[in-house]
Amino acid sequence: MAQLISFVIPCYRSEKTIKTVVNEVTAAVEALSEYDYEIVLVNDGSPDDTFSVIRSLCEADTRIKGINLSKNFGQHAALMAGFRHVKGDIVVCLDDDGQTPANEVNKLIAGISEGADVVYARYEHKQHSWFRNFGSKLNELMTRVMLGKPKELYISSYFAARRFVIDEVVRYENAYPYVIGLVLRATKNITNVNVTHREREVGSSGYTLGKLINLWVNGFTSFSVKPLRIATMIGAFCAFMGFCYGIYTIVKKFINPSVPMGFSSLMSAVVFIGGMQMLILGLIGEYIGRIYVCMNNSPQYVIKETINEA
Repeated sequence: MAQLISFVIPCYRSEKTIKTVVNEVTAAVEALSEYDYEIVLVNDGSPDDTFSVIRSLCEADTRIKGINLSKNFGQHAALMAGFRHVKGDIVVCLDDDGQTPANEVNKLIAGISEGADVVYARYEHKQHSWFRNFGSKLNELMTRVMLGKPKELYISSYFAARRFVIDEVVRYENAYPYVIGLVLRATKNITNVNVTHREREVGSSGYTLGKLINLWVNGFTSFSVKPLRIATMIGAFCAFMGFCYGIYTIVKKFINPSVPMGFSSLMSAVVFIGGMQMLILGLIGEYIGRIYVCMNNSPQYVIKETINEA
């Protein structure tokens, strides 16, 4: 019996690209005779006619499932919605814009067959804008420092995972899901394969600066307490520097009593320490706010409609 591969594709403003992506996925899997497939398309509150295109694709092929979210919850929430509707032995996630090459999925599958639990696509030459590339580098730094990602491991939105990893990921039911953190928490048996990254042919990236910042904050506040430890160290450092400066001021006054007390240095110290206190209080407030939201059972997503769901 052929193994089933489940493709999960979050869709946002992709009415002009998603059909091409689905056709490429279909052709790629049909070339792998030992595998069958299903495709789960998750419309993440797209304001265009993306879900109408998804509906037509589902009507033409029952192996394609459509999920329509009630509003835009974000890429990671859309992935979680898709994960809870897959049946495959292997789950593959890719983008809806055609930049992630579905025709190279055999490389990811080969990595799984060789024993890896998760295989991420690695791009030698990314075709994103400088803004997205800069955001990716910051995300790389955040996942390495805050989440313990190995330095040599490249993380991307195009990856394949064994079913047990996905089953572990969907056990997370709190608000603010971050799939990369959940995968790293589930297994360390993760590898990379090189694939081609294409230029975007239609439209622009749905990630704005605000969405990227929310993604980074979500990543390190949901799966790491290191920011709180860093805040503690910063507080200890500021206290130590303040103590040293106080000793220096006293000694200087004893050596030279005519030295006037410095108003400007006092104000700069007060502003610096006050700013650090506000920053640390804001960080603590972020954690407390997320705890409050989770305690109130805020949903990861809300499904408005499904198509071809048995």
